[in-house]
Order: sequence, then C-alpha cells, then structure tokens
Amino acid sequence: MIVNLYSKIDCPLCEKAKAVLQELQQEWNFQINEIDIYENDALLEKYQLMIPVVEVDGEELAYGLIHKDFIRKRLLERMDS
Repeated sequence: MIVNLYSKIDCPLCEKAKAVLQELQQEWNFQINEIDIYENDALLEKYQLMIPVVEVDGEELAYGLIHKDFIRKRLLERMDS
C-alpha cells in the first residue's frame, strides 16, 4: 500500500504528520510518498489551506492536524475491505 502525504517545506504540521505515518509503519507495511504541493500548481490550488493531507488510493483520509489513532483506524478499514 502507498500512502500519499501532501505537504510543503517548513511546515510543522506536515512534519508531525510524517512522524505519525512513520510510527504506523512499525505496525503495517506501507510506503509513504511525500508530495510537495509547491511543485504542482493544481495540487497547490487544491491543498494549500488543507495541508498536510493523508491520502490512500485516491481517498483523503485526513488533513490538517493528523491523529495517529484516526489514521490507524482508517488504515485498518482499508486493509479489511
């Protein structure tokens, strides 16, 4: 599974979200694909006020303040389906 993390440079919330995802990698095998929204105008327009955004298979799981327990629950739901 690949988890996309939409972020930008010098974003404390983005760093926290990345740390949460890295902690969850201890429990599940998935790859983090970090995407800088400033490298794509469409992504910048879509996510500039929402980042960080965690997305799996095209579905936005969470944005802004990322909570480990919430992401864990959503990942479990995806793996069970």
